[in-house]
Amino acid sequence: MKRSIYINGIGAVTAQGVWRADFFVESHPLQHAVNAVQQPSYKELISPAMARRMSRGIKMGIYAAQQALDEAHITIPDAIITGTGLGCSEDSEKFLRNVLDNEEQFLTPTAFIQSTHNTVAAQIALRLGCKGYNFTYVNRSVSFESAVLDALMQLHDGEASSILVGAVDEISDHTARLLQLIGYIKPSDVHETVKESKSPGANYAESATFFTLSQEKTAQSYCEILDLCLQNKVSQSELPTFVDKFLKKNGLQLQDIDALVLGYSGDSDFDGWYEQAEQLFDATVSLYYKHLVGQCDTSSAFGLAMAAQFVSDQAIPETAQYNTTTLDRPLKNVLLYNQFRGEDHSLVLVRSC
Repeated sequence: MKRSIYINGIGAVTAQGVWRADFFVESHPLQHAVNAVQQPSYKELISPAMARRMSRGIKMGIYAAQQALDEAHITIPDAIITGTGLGCSEDSEKFLRNVLDNEEQFLTPTAFIQSTHNTVAAQIALRLGCKGYNFTYVNRSVSFESAVLDALMQLHDGEASSILVGAVDEISDHTARLLQLIGYIKPSDVHETVKESKSPGANYAESATFFTLSQEKTAQSYCEILDLCLQNKVSQSELPTFVDKFLKKNGLQLQDIDALVLGYSGDSDFDGWYEQAEQLFDATVSLYYKHLVGQCDTSSAFGLAMAAQFVSDQAIPETAQYNTTTLDRPLKNVLLYNQFRGEDHSLVLVRSC
């Protein structure tokens, strides 16, 4: 029998600050092409000496992970699984600059050691004393979903009872400039929100989002994760079949979905997939989140956090609603859909518990 998997804790560090009860009340749409995270105080979790040697991504990950564990009342999880698109790019750039500046000689190893993609998961494990399974997925914009899929398989098979799953991506100056040159990020002189956008490219931001997943339902449980599906290529004409097949696999039809969470990024060249999805669910409430936390390879993790919060609260704040449809029934089944520039399509289904 398939085991039920619950989200029992959430933590996040974003451009709107940390995960908190009034997050969606206090948040406002991003308008800048590149948005740095609003960093909290790390001194309660990380000693000043260690913090000086850590990049933003590592500190963000440690903070968000501890938030998720504290909410679930877990001290040490059975496994730690993370996803990241670019890893600790700040340290990567620092190391490469040192290679060039010093002509490949007299290099200090710290920046290289902390530039590897699995650094965040490793630092969390070292801090917690967790000696269990530790893995990092680097699969571009489905890195987080790959981590969740791994966690679900382990929990379904009974190999673990609680798993810390998360996603981290930071922005570094040189990488941001390169992404602007190839059109992934909007030009710096363009100031558009996701809804107002008429131009290609997206507003980028860095973030860290973590979850404590468990087989055990508790009083703190947000919702149940039912299923997840990944597919690299899906044309807009194939999207209805892709969605319908996923829903039928879980015994649902289009009308059973109470809310649709879409990854609208404000990229006029690629948001058409979300418009197609909205047409499929024309009578369903549609929500969005990248106007608050920006685009990055793992921003879809915050979409899951948002969906879990709304299912738990049985309420949808105005700041997160994309269309004008009114929710006139309990929020039970929520479908999340994300893609990146027409590729790496993902569907995640959550249900109230």
